This record gives sequence, structure tokens and C-alpha cells, in this order.
Amino acid sequence: MTASQPAKITPTSTALAEAYWEGCRQGELRLQQCDSCERHQFYPRVLCTHCGGDALSWRAVSGRGLVASFTVVRRGISKAYPAPYVVALIDLEEGPRMMSNIIVDDPQQVAVGSAVSVTFQPWGGDHVLPVFELARVDS
Repeated sequence: MTASQPAKITPTSTALAEAYWEGCRQGELRLQQCDSCERHQFYPRVLCTHCGGDALSWRAVSGRGLVASFTVVRRGISKAYPAPYVVALIDLEEGPRMMSNIIVDDPQQVAVGSAVSVTFQPWGGDHVLPVFELARVDS
């Protein structure tokens, strides 16, 4: 008898967010951008949170940002989430803030203000999630 892999909680896909999830599967972070005020927003909505416009388009974004806040989880919620891991709020260059994980060998390396860049991680089934890693500093 073999032990099965513990299941992770998977996000619910909706028609509104399908372009976001398709981008993730293709290794591209996509955000909604208002065609009127040109501001980006995250999470997907039917109206612009800045001007109330209803003409929204999906755009690929840089995937770069700064750590606004973070915590190190030292005891995972189940065996599907081996600890320690870092959960962070990321301020994207384009303006929105999103919550994600920072993939790092040593959580002590993470600090508020750290530069990060997006990468993508299989999550189970056909789900691929955006996660972040510390940006490389060129010397």
C-alpha cells in the first residue's frame, strides 16, 4: 500500500478570472487594466475600483514588486504544506497588492522592502499559482 500525497486547497475558477488562471498556466502574470483610467487591479472584478469603469482588459505585467509585509509559518496547516514557508503581501510595480508565497531556502532572508519577482508553481490538477522569489542582485 502506498501513501497518497496530501491534497492542497485549490482555488475556485470562475469565468471572470479565467484569463488570470490561463496566464498562470502559461507562466505569465496578468492583471485587469481599466481602459478608461488605465489603472491595474487585483483581484478580478466587473468594475474598475478606481473610476467605476466597466471596460476592463487583461494585460501581462512585469511580475516585479516589493514585500509590504510577511509572516513565516513554522507549523503548516496540514502535511500538504511543509513548514517553514513565507506568506507575504506583495506591492506590484503596477500598483495592486497581492498575497502569495515567497519561495526561499532561508526565511530569514526576507524583509519588508525586499525586491521580488514572480515565478509559477504547479499546485495540483491543472492549477498553477503565482509565487515570488527574492530578486537577484547583479553585482
